[in-house]
Amino acid sequence: MAERYNHRVAEPKWQQRWNELGSFKATTDPQKPKYYVLEMFPYPSGHIHIGHVRNYLIGDVIARFKKAQGFNVLHPMGWDAFGLPAENAAIQTKSHPAHWTYNNIKIMRDQLKSMGLAYDWDRELATCHSGYYGHEQRLFLELYKQGLIYRKESFVNWDPVENSVLANEQVIDGRGWRSGAKVERRKLSQWYLKITAYAEELLEGLDTLKDWPERVVTMQRNWIGRSEGAQINFKVKELPETVTIFSTRPDTLFGASFCALSPHHPLTEKLAKDNPALKAFIEECNKTSINEEAIVKAEKLGFNTGFHVEHPFLKDHLLPLYIANFVLMDYGTGAIFGCPAHDERDFEFAKKYQLEILPVIHPSDQTSVSFKITTEPFTEDGILFNSEFLNGLTVEQAKECAIKKLSELKLGEKITTYRLRDWGISRQRYWGCPIPMIHCPSCGILPVPENQLPIALPEDVDFDAPGNPLDRHPSWKFTTCPSCHQPAERETDTLDTFVESSWYFARFCAPRFDQPISQEETAYWLPVDQYIGGIEHAILHLLYARFFSRALAKGNYLTCKEPFKALLAQGMVTHETFQTEDHEWVFPSDVGTNKQGELIRITDGARVIKGRLEKMSKSRKNVVAPEVITQDYGADTARLFLISDSPPDRDFEWTDLGAQGIWKYLNRIWTLTEGFKPFLAPFTAKIPDTLTEEEKNLRQMAHRILKDVTASIQAFHLNRYVAYLREFSNYLGNLKDLSQINGAVLREALEFLIIAINPATPHLAEEMWASLGHPTPLVNTAWPTFEEALTQESSVTIAVQVNGKLRGTFVCAKDQDQTDLEKTALALENVQKVIGDQSVRKIIIIPNKVVNIVVA
Repeated sequence: MAERYNHRVAEPKWQQRWNELGSFKATTDPQKPKYYVLEMFPYPSGHIHIGHVRNYLIGDVIARFKKAQGFNVLHPMGWDAFGLPAENAAIQTKSHPAHWTYNNIKIMRDQLKSMGLAYDWDRELATCHSGYYGHEQRLFLELYKQGLIYRKESFVNWDPVENSVLANEQVIDGRGWRSGAKVERRKLSQWYLKITAYAEELLEGLDTLKDWPERVVTMQRNWIGRSEGAQINFKVKELPETVTIFSTRPDTLFGASFCALSPHHPLTEKLAKDNPALKAFIEECNKTSINEEAIVKAEKLGFNTGFHVEHPFLKDHLLPLYIANFVLMDYGTGAIFGCPAHDERDFEFAKKYQLEILPVIHPSDQTSVSFKITTEPFTEDGILFNSEFLNGLTVEQAKECAIKKLSELKLGEKITTYRLRDWGISRQRYWGCPIPMIHCPSCGILPVPENQLPIALPEDVDFDAPGNPLDRHPSWKFTTCPSCHQPAERETDTLDTFVESSWYFARFCAPRFDQPISQEETAYWLPVDQYIGGIEHAILHLLYARFFSRALAKGNYLTCKEPFKALLAQGMVTHETFQTEDHEWVFPSDVGTNKQGELIRITDGARVIKGRLEKMSKSRKNVVAPEVITQDYGADTARLFLISDSPPDRDFEWTDLGAQGIWKYLNRIWTLTEGFKPFLAPFTAKIPDTLTEEEKNLRQMAHRILKDVTASIQAFHLNRYVAYLREFSNYLGNLKDLSQINGAVLREALEFLIIAINPATPHLAEEMWASLGHPTPLVNTAWPTFEEALTQESSVTIAVQVNGKLRGTFVCAKDQDQTDLEKTALALENVQKVIGDQSVRKIIIIPNKVVNIVVA
């Protein structure tokens, strides 16, 4: 009896062997086509779970496949290691963020290595190491020289738990994306990256991203939000002031019934100086974050200033001037005019404050007499009315006509604006990249001289008080001005951690280079050929990385403007959830049953309630540790299972039964290989010219499967890839008498199976490959080529119809002569019965598929 496959021996053996061979070390080679595959690098939070592994596994399958195809593959791994969780852990454990972070990195590195992932570990980097963030400081100074970094006082999203500023994208439903705390507005001096300078270029670049998911492209397009419209000047009747408003709907000006300013508009602040009620209103508005989504969901509130603006087209027609909580200072000009009849937000506001609702557009299938606004605004296209010189025009015609009139009156002009806002990169925390700027009382704000970089974080910090430890450090922030050489202070804000992930893909090309980026290495490796990560990064990280690439290309650091050629947004891994009756989450491994068959927590017998399937998450404890699977079933079981049931971009349900099923399947393949070995011909044996029908069929199956597997991996249809593996292994397992099949044909088929399964289950594949006597490991073995002629079916099944109804089938040679097809179809007994004495009017043939006999 064949020896059983022992994954506990095989997996560490082959991992050590690959390491000794340097199998995954990447070096530039102009003679070979390159392939750079990259998964979004992880935050070292402590332990990875199976949900994380799927992301890395997808990239690993592609990396191994491309290497076998002869590509020069770069597949690196590193750690996105700065961020607030490390500070929180330091507070909780009375330790240092660096200790917590590097300890987690070691744990997670070992976990990833145990999965047999084909990484070039010599390129490993951690963004919290001064060897990384020191170069980031150099890039900061480069962008500062380009005028892309500036400092201004502005309202920001303040997380009172994190004691830090959040970007708009980090505010979800009015709460901090990590802490869950209700976000407030505060006015602070912040550093900004001028991403808006590249708004149009970022928008146009989306058209070149043919291998990105359409939904990601759409999300970025909407976030950039290009808008064409009019900039209109409204004169304030009672004051020597003008309110400038941007609107995409100048066609609705005749329906305007109010104007509104942002609570943070300069005129608002001026009016509030002598108005306590307005001050109180502004303070109330500041309790809502500046995130657009939160403002949209909030109740629409307004404050009537008592002032009015003059309508640009209607002489002596005045519009009341409000301060409104839904008007964003950072979008457009921080002021709007409201046309309630044709905008949902304005309609809601007008109803609340009993303002006029005058329709100026009616549907094209109604008249101005019959059309009425009742319970909701009309927001579709139509025909203008109640609008003097715009009457009878379509919406688009009216827009152009209104802008032309505004220009003639010198009250406005046509402009283009963007929803995208500059990126606030200041964070009031310790565990981040120090911003390399100096504040001098005499000279102002100056960059740190490059020869003083890196500005390293101090190690002697305490977290006993809230806020930024750098700001209260006894010595670190005190320095000398590089210009006047008098006492000065360092900038104590650190960079948003999204800055680190905006250029790491370039650093991986030469992680030990003495400059931030090697032009030679990046010119060879970039762009990343395949990038893999979650859809949640569609707007944040991916947009920032695209911006960085353009800015760095301008600074001659990079030659490519788009960093990621192809993108796969992988689906989530879901698992059952369990809770006690007190709503305490329970790990699946801690759930058992009592004598009555009820679910209980093993540790204390507390009754457990089974919940719904949810994304694997540590907070819900519905996670499965990879080491649990590797110990019981092996890494290859987890690897194959995670790509087996769902396309990579869809969610995948993890079940213990599913993992057990894969483990049994892999053991069947091992047994199959052992059973084939006595009947295999030597390596040198050639396939004879004359074969039996069974041998021909076996070769056809082997080459067809190899073709289908190759196409499936290339297209990321990994679940189909696994299905083809199963189909082929089942076919081989059903062969009756191996002694009657040519040994060279058997060897070809079995080796095709082993090579095909290798990207998914490399340990098992290497073990089987070696057992066949191969001196060269699979990792250094080329992907075989299939013979196209053998992938074609030699016979086809023809459906025979009479007047379009199926009446029979027959099997014939592929591409059979039409005359023979007609004769065979007409000779079928059932067809003859149906036709009877009727005359055949014509016969329609769809080659290799259908013969349709049309009778009178």
